[in-house]
Amino acid sequence: MPRKIASFLAFQMVHQHAANSGKILDGSNGDVADDHYHLYTEDVELLDYLGVNSYRFSISWARILPRGRFGEINLEGIAFYSNIIDALLLKGIQPFVTLNHFDFPYELEHRYGAWLSSEIQKDFAYFAEVCFNAFGDRVKFWTTFNEPNLLIKFSYMIGVFPPCRCSKPFGNCTSGDSAVEPYVVAHNVILSHATAVDVYRRKYQAKQGGSIGIVIATKWYEPLRNITEDYAAAQRALSFEAAWFLDPIINGDYPAEMRDIVGSNLPEFTPAEQRLLESKLDFIGINQYSSTYVRDCKYSSCQLDFYEGNALVFATDERDGVPIGKPTALSGIFVVPYGIEKVVMYMKQRYNNTPMYITENGYSQKGDSSTSMEEMVNDIERVEFIHDYLSYLSNAIRQGADVRGYFIWSLLDNFEWAFGYTIKFGLYYVDFDSQRRAPKLSAEWYKKFLNGSNLPKVKEDDAKLVCSSS
Repeated sequence: MPRKIASFLAFQMVHQHAANSGKILDGSNGDVADDHYHLYTEDVELLDYLGVNSYRFSISWARILPRGRFGEINLEGIAFYSNIIDALLLKGIQPFVTLNHFDFPYELEHRYGAWLSSEIQKDFAYFAEVCFNAFGDRVKFWTTFNEPNLLIKFSYMIGVFPPCRCSKPFGNCTSGDSAVEPYVVAHNVILSHATAVDVYRRKYQAKQGGSIGIVIATKWYEPLRNITEDYAAAQRALSFEAAWFLDPIINGDYPAEMRDIVGSNLPEFTPAEQRLLESKLDFIGINQYSSTYVRDCKYSSCQLDFYEGNALVFATDERDGVPIGKPTALSGIFVVPYGIEKVVMYMKQRYNNTPMYITENGYSQKGDSSTSMEEMVNDIERVEFIHDYLSYLSNAIRQGADVRGYFIWSLLDNFEWAFGYTIKFGLYYVDFDSQRRAPKLSAEWYKKFLNGSNLPKVKEDDAKLVCSSS
């Protein structure tokens, strides 16, 4: 594919999730996970071996500011991330840093309800400035948030992530309001992004020379039926996902479809907030894995989807009994390579071809105790996934889409939120008892690809031969 696509990898910095809440599928927790905290130098060597030129990771807000702006800066946390950044730069690998990947200091939840209060905008701006000041001399790529649309749906609409707030029919939680709180939280996230970008533009960008954006998770939505209503439903679903955040940040207000459906529960931007939104962003980060069908529930009667239902649609993975793509180990995620091209072209058209990075794209394997190491390292399905998605991404680039980089999720098998260790995304297998890392077939394939080889898909027999020699 064209060399315009830079070589990137994503890695998940895992923070503690309350395993005793019963929300983790295998009852595990992320206390140790890959132990990247102690093994980051080894992991940087893996990146160097692959030949990537950038590494995407997130900073734990609570590790830097355990009590938010109400306490001291944790200098050990600053030192840890500074060491990672220096180790990467020594290998010629650019750090691509996310400020928030779901976690925040518990102090903020205790004091004022965290994202439910506008007070968090002050805390996030303070945290962002601490990071710009500590790391900005070496970090040239910043993103404010990773997948805030998923944070809001999982935490405040269906209630499966902390603080586990929701209401029926979206979920069954002890507290929360799924018709109101997601929009309040999103409003505070958007304004927190704008405040952080404003700080960066005014005080740091000119002297540090970096760029700043936001990362949104985006499925592609196909109409279930070849009728006008379902085509409109597909566009509406996109408005309630990517455009929910990007329209205000880039265009100054929420999508008209959201105003129409959500009504007074969707906050208004004050004149001062509208001026703040003029900071916008420098690029859009896109996390793209899968696609789904939707049917209209606005103009015809149907059961609203528990996850997409706020857009008045019903989502399904099948049409006439045929799945939209090959299933993966992660429920609801299917292999639909053309989806990445369609998402990128949608972003190109809607946002005037703002520069884009594919900040996550990857394949999930089954990873429970019944799966052998041999099965894990012979991940021919992941090779096929990467090959096919990159091919469709190339199509978008040939059509003029300004895509500047691509990150695989992820470098290592890791702790995957509510799924614990039951699914694996890594190019490297991890034995969580010994912390041994072993390259999978996909790692060797990707290394050759980055070295300039125009590689075809790998046959199963070839895959076994490659892995047996490693």
